[in-house]
Amino acid sequence: MDMSRTASPAARDAAVLPDVIVDFAWRRRLVFGFLVLCAATLLWRSVELQVLDSEFLQREGRARYLRTVTVQAHRGTIFDRNGVVLAASTPVDSVWVNPRELDTASVAWRGLLRVLGLDAARVQHMLEARRTREFVYLQRHLPPAQADRVRAIAPEGVYLQREYRRYYPAADLSGHLLGFTDVDDHGQEGIELAYDAVLESIPGREQVLRDRKGQVVGAVRSVQAPRAGRDLHLSIDRRLQYFAFRALAGAVKRYKARGASAVVLDVRSGEVLAMVNQPSFNPNRRADRISEHFRNRALTDVFEPGSTIKPFTVAAGLISGSVGIDTVIDTTPGTFRVAGHTVRDARNYGVIDLETLVKKSSNVGATKLALATEPEALWQILTRAGFGTGTGSGFPGESDGVMTHYFEWRDIHRATLSFGYGLSVSTLQLARAYGAIANDGVMREVSLLRRDGAAPGQEVMPAQVARQLRRMLEAVVNRGGTGVRAAVHGYRVGGKTGTVRKPEPGGYSQDRYLSLFAGMLPMSAPRLAIVVIVDEPGGEKYYGGDVAAPVFAEIAAGSVRVLGLAPDDPDAAPPLAPGQRLAHAEDATVEALR
Repeated sequence: MDMSRTASPAARDAAVLPDVIVDFAWRRRLVFGFLVLCAATLLWRSVELQVLDSEFLQREGRARYLRTVTVQAHRGTIFDRNGVVLAASTPVDSVWVNPRELDTASVAWRGLLRVLGLDAARVQHMLEARRTREFVYLQRHLPPAQADRVRAIAPEGVYLQREYRRYYPAADLSGHLLGFTDVDDHGQEGIELAYDAVLESIPGREQVLRDRKGQVVGAVRSVQAPRAGRDLHLSIDRRLQYFAFRALAGAVKRYKARGASAVVLDVRSGEVLAMVNQPSFNPNRRADRISEHFRNRALTDVFEPGSTIKPFTVAAGLISGSVGIDTVIDTTPGTFRVAGHTVRDARNYGVIDLETLVKKSSNVGATKLALATEPEALWQILTRAGFGTGTGSGFPGESDGVMTHYFEWRDIHRATLSFGYGLSVSTLQLARAYGAIANDGVMREVSLLRRDGAAPGQEVMPAQVARQLRRMLEAVVNRGGTGVRAAVHGYRVGGKTGTVRKPEPGGYSQDRYLSLFAGMLPMSAPRLAIVVIVDEPGGEKYYGGDVAAPVFAEIAAGSVRVLGLAPDDPDAAPPLAPGQRLAHAEDATVEALR
């Protein structure tokens, strides 16, 4: 009989209980072991992530959200001598793209191109050529309103970057002097180039957090602080610059001239208070930046100074002792033969003294004086006056001019040199030389930067000779002289006219002239030396006394008023009206070489 069949249910459950207990224990061990394994795996993974691979993972993470970006700094500001801003860097935005992230088929991208005014095909071609790069400029230096529109519609892969753009508040008033910078704010011409090392800024670097769209969401730390450029204070007075600019622009238009230049110099300090050329250009407009327009001709271009050199011929005679202040020269009959060439005056002045030689601008008188003076003496006065050497202004492209050594001179060379042919000078060089006459024979080093005091000086001539020359130059502007149109009401003025034929292949032109006036005021205690050059005036008027002298008067009148220079001759007659004729014949240098 099978007993199991007759056992009760309880007995049967008790019989299988040990097997169930054994089964549950095995499961617990399995689950526990699994949990321990998971914990160990997690622990190992934590150790691996936090210790073994920590540096690698941090580096990879930073590569995805942390960026080191360039922090731009502004270029130094350029001021005039009174603190008026002439050049400043203003913050602007530039738009750039990451070709790898960009969807050029999107509606937003096409809208962006319309906002920027760019041709889609050209941009697509540019991006295809730079597909492997992550940074491509799309457009630089956007106006603020345009940058805001770009920011509002920029698709993924398009970003804005803060930069600086140079702005010139005076525009074409000082374009030739200041020059300009390129799109990266590096000096390219003028003062911007000459003092680029001073003005330039040094960008900084900063770590920032960026979101998945590349937008900066926060700064982490500064890697290198940016350094702004140093400011520059020029010797230029913007008000005098304006007077000179307006006077030259009017002269070029009135006389249909090819161009003009002017320099205003403080003879006591050597500072250049104004330097202007016409035609000018606006450095704010990149379309105006044509090489022939932005050359500062007052420094880079040279010319034969004509009769403006005659005071130095007289000075050479006085210093060497070949003539005295009371010496007279017979210019009869108004012509003089030198080595087969005829030197001419406008008319026969007869027997004249040195003052009349300068006042009437006698070529014959200057020639006879030069031939009676040792060549070395004439050469010394001209070289001491700075002809043939640069002014040391530091301006890029400044010309030294041409001054040959007296060993190479023949009689005809000495003759033509006496009335300003056979050497070449710049407008600033001529102003510096006249500044020596105004400053009792001491020529100051010129400067385009503001000075707190006078610069070192070099004696060009004894003070007594300089004062004698000033009396002669003052006679030029008085009635009967060639420079009466240079008179300034209320002030004693001195100066010298010049009218020069321009050289051309085979000789000198018969219809192309330079009209010059170099002068100073107030003559009781000269403060300013001003030189005006008008290039190729058209029409019937081309003499320096007719064309350049009135421009000098306009610049001088505005300058003395702005600088507060007291009148030294309240009873002085006003200059001749434009329609009045000169009382005597004009400078005849143009006839000298016929």
